[in-house]
Amino acid sequence: MTSHLPDPQRPGIELPAAVRDDEPLVVALRRAGCVFAEAEASLLHENASGPDELDEWRARRVAGEPLEHIVGRVRFGDLCLSVGSGVFVPRQRSLLLAEHAVRAVRERANPIVLEAFCGVAPIAATVAAAVRGTRLHVADIDDTALVHARRNLPDHARVHHGPGLEGVPTGLRGRFDVIAAVPPYVPDPAFDLLAHEARDHEPRRALTGGADGLDHVTALVDDAREWLSGSGVLLVEMNVAQFGAIARRERGRDLDIDAIAGDDGQTVVARLRRRTASSQSSRH
Repeated sequence: MTSHLPDPQRPGIELPAAVRDDEPLVVALRRAGCVFAEAEASLLHENASGPDELDEWRARRVAGEPLEHIVGRVRFGDLCLSVGSGVFVPRQRSLLLAEHAVRAVRERANPIVLEAFCGVAPIAATVAAAVRGTRLHVADIDDTALVHARRNLPDHARVHHGPGLEGVPTGLRGRFDVIAAVPPYVPDPAFDLLAHEARDHEPRRALTGGADGLDHVTALVDDAREWLSGSGVLLVEMNVAQFGAIARRERGRDLDIDAIAGDDGQTVVARLRRRTASSQSSRH
């Protein structure tokens, strides 16, 4: 059993020094297939309130539940975010989106920012920590994830319930300077190929996006046109193999699109902005 922790595309927790490799908890975790059994055992020991909770946590980890769900937190960049059972755990690859969301926010005066499909709101939380006072909104359909989002965000952030942009107040149409999102983009046929921790312990609706994985992506791109300000930008994470389909779909329409590639060779952030007169003329 692999942990979410050491894989660079998974989230992280700062693991403490390892305990003895013959300690009973270590033995149980190793038998269950945990690659970093000693370090995980140390983390469970340090965070459990007592022997009873430690026994419960051991059973949950041996059964394959993600370590982040058990201890209730995940490292995302410089932040320690609240997570819990049954929610999508932010991936390390989404730091690319967070970085460029922060850049976009810093380029604008007094911006209004939305994280759609926010889950526990890692992108909005990163923006809040980097650019104080940003007017933040987040939206998701998962009530449990939104509980954690509220914990991860400053009090002034506004949390909306609904799929995509449906839960966002209509009075904000045309006002968002930055919209960032990690919509579900795993193709349905690839679901069974995911790590069992994701398949068994994260909501499928937070993972899959139809036959080609782009159902939620294309809906967001279409809907965002009504919500972006005149100089607004939409930033959407997807797999590099999916970007071409989105770029072809947008050809000749009213949004310019380019790709920001991640170092992993798999992740890309699609950046879409309203087409200007100069960009239109350059195409002729």
